[in-house]
Amino acid sequence: MRSSPVTEAGSDARAQDFAAEAGSAQQDGEPAPPGNGAAELARMEDRYKRALADLDNYRKRSGAEIQRRVDEGRQSMLRDWLEPVDTLERALRFGPDQPGYAGLRAVLDQMEAILARHGVTRIGQPGEPFDPQRHEAIDMRVSDDVPDRAVLDVVRSGFALGDRVLRPAEVVVARRPQQPG
Repeated sequence: MRSSPVTEAGSDARAQDFAAEAGSAQQDGEPAPPGNGAAELARMEDRYKRALADLDNYRKRSGAEIQRRVDEGRQSMLRDWLEPVDTLERALRFGPDQPGYAGLRAVLDQMEAILARHGVTRIGQPGEPFDPQRHEAIDMRVSDDVPDRAVLDVVRSGFALGDRVLRPAEVVVARRPQQPG
């Protein structure tokens, strides 16, 4: 039975690969002991296992890098939604008696629902303790109504995606009046 040229070419390629491996082992300063195929096989198996481990580590690193870039792109897209939300909120501050108020309110509600579906939540409420990771203090006012260093007023809402802050809330922070003496 005669083998096909494709099979012969494949076996020739494997033989050349084996010869190159054996030659590289000798070039690396590891002389191949004559007649000791078991030691050579052990070295080849070790190299194979190391190559598999390197490949597995590469796949994990690549997967983590891809996920990081997807997350960054998602966060960037969500941040782009925050400006129109701010614009609608400013327009709604003119009051419910203004023309188009109901329509603007509906659009804002729809935009907030989209952000909520993507896991975005508002941060910064009056009365909560000031947190420099989640709030940006733009003013301080003396007040007896709330505890010291609590959020007195929210000038611009902040937003978070899970535990990551997309944009800190711009807040006014309360200070206790100075005690005489």
